[in-house]
Amino acid sequence: MHKKPTLGLAGIVLLATSSLATAGEHATPREARALFDQAVKHLQANGPDKAWPAFNERKGAFVRKDLYVYVIDRQGTYVANGAAPDSLIGLKVLDTVDAAGSPIFRQMIAVTDKQPEARIRYVWLNRKSNHVEPKVAWLHREGDYILGVGYYAPRSTADDARKLLDAASAEVRKSGIRSAAGKFNDTRGSFVRDDLYVFAVNLESGKFEAHGMNPKWVGTDASDLHDVEGHPLIREMIELARSKGEGTVDYVWRNPVTNAVEKKRTFIRRENGSLIGVGFYSE
Repeated sequence: MHKKPTLGLAGIVLLATSSLATAGEHATPREARALFDQAVKHLQANGPDKAWPAFNERKGAFVRKDLYVYVIDRQGTYVANGAAPDSLIGLKVLDTVDAAGSPIFRQMIAVTDKQPEARIRYVWLNRKSNHVEPKVAWLHREGDYILGVGYYAPRSTADDARKLLDAASAEVRKSGIRSAAGKFNDTRGSFVRDDLYVFAVNLESGKFEAHGMNPKWVGTDASDLHDVEGHPLIREMIELARSKGEGTVDYVWRNPVTNAVEKKRTFIRRENGSLIGVGFYSE
């Protein structure tokens, strides 16, 4: 007699938490942030005893489109989940990994140990498209609990990258590179949008003045930076900025949202002695 195949823990979590994505449209990052803020305030005002039932109500105020609130304790056990409360409450998911093999729940606990609010990126199966897609979650630690709201991150287009570059250029012209760089380096600011970010390199020194995804690179030499295929991408960008003022450079780079190495095209522009760039990823 053959045994019936069984789903592993990761499969159970994927099936249960993706059920909302099969109906309704994707929520926007702004809508996810609004629900997250509302859930945090509700928990702080009412405490766990009243908050968990509210979060678990599948037709309640904390389930919208494909958004829902979930809460785990520090042992990695679900205490609330608006997507599938019947199957997930009480389930320990500490060692569950995302579609790229990253231990996302351990990461959630670790990052909120350092700060009460954080944002993480991971990859998850979207049952609506049946594709693994990048997802972003806002996290908040309240005592021994971690509350989260996640949304599927839109894959940015060439148009999105151009628009962000235009906005960055306007900011440099308006307030100067030093003030603009401070905004570009704010990882939670308006110049970091899902898999898009702004970077700036001083054309004279070749050093990073801003990098929205890795602000710690500011002040380091960018001119010798190569992609994974050995392509001297920044050197090419600097030469292009000096000779033509703007243009595009193609290379391969790690996507911070999917954590995969992907083809990338970056639009660059010369602004007041600085190279400003924004790139987008193609699958």
